Amino acid sequence: MSDTPRTTEDEELGELDMEAMRPSTERDMEVEVFDAVRGQSAFPVDPVRLTPDDTFEFECHKGVTCWNKCCHGADITLTPNCILRLSKRLEITPAEFLLTYTVPAMHEKADLPIAKIKMGGDDGRGACPFNAAEGCTVYEDRPATCRFYPLGMVSVKMKDMDGVDDFFFLVKEDHCQGHCQTKSQNVGEFREEQGVEEYERVNRGWIDILMKAASWKVMGGPGGKAPSPQTLKMFFLATTDVQAFRRFVLESRFLQTYEVDDRAVEMLKTDDHAVLLLGYDWMKNVLFNEPTISMKEQVLQGAIAKARESMGAA
Repeated sequence: MSDTPRTTEDEELGELDMEAMRPSTERDMEVEVFDAVRGQSAFPVDPVRLTPDDTFEFECHKGVTCWNKCCHGADITLTPNCILRLSKRLEITPAEFLLTYTVPAMHEKADLPIAKIKMGGDDGRGACPFNAAEGCTVYEDRPATCRFYPLGMVSVKMKDMDGVDDFFFLVKEDHCQGHCQTKSQNVGEFREEQGVEEYERVNRGWIDILMKAASWKVMGGPGGKAPSPQTLKMFFLATTDVQAFRRFVLESRFLQTYEVDDRAVEMLKTDDHAVLLLGYDWMKNVLFNEPTISMKEQVLQGAIAKARESMGAA
């Protein structure tokens, strides 16, 4: 994927035409499972809904007999914040990180493009590229999946509900001896210790999109159609490469098309999290016609007029 996308005026207006004609539809419930299951296990979930106050016993350390086993053949989806943190840690651009350390994939439920860690070996069952005998070489910036383990999280959003309800469950893989340890903590303490709060805050908009896309997929997609290849390309760009998306926003006709406050534009020049948040808002608008970002009035009127003309309206 190119990291310097450009759109012609006709292409942009074509996207605006599509947006203007898109219906607004909502399912009764949207669910996203962030399962933290690594490898091709048979989804070994302890089917007990956990709250932040519920306790469990688990500890991972060099003394366990399964040390480093879970870092081989792992199936690790990278969230936007994972890519941002790891590329900064390695002092390379997000584009370089994606090329070197990841493989492209499609989110199974949402049919949206994502990136996964590229495991070693011809069959992908080898070691994580950040694994060493002493453990994880990027531990302070390890992916969200690794931080959550052995917890999984379910996010549920009911129709007309403002917020998202999260709950948790335990993942117990046969090889993992961490569950045999005696360290006891509650879910809230474990999450704080593992530093997942920042990841959840930065990634929430991305998770919202995956949830809604999975919901719309059941009904045949927005307007009965799957997202266009161009839309999928722009989703991947906006959620994996903040540097490229920043260039797109600042150097294309984006700021001539959408209402973005001058102060926000200044933030976008230096604040990577602000770039991600703008990307989420833009994709929610493009994919679902949500009012998360506004077109400039003259652009909107022009798009509506063109859509009417193409449909033979007066």
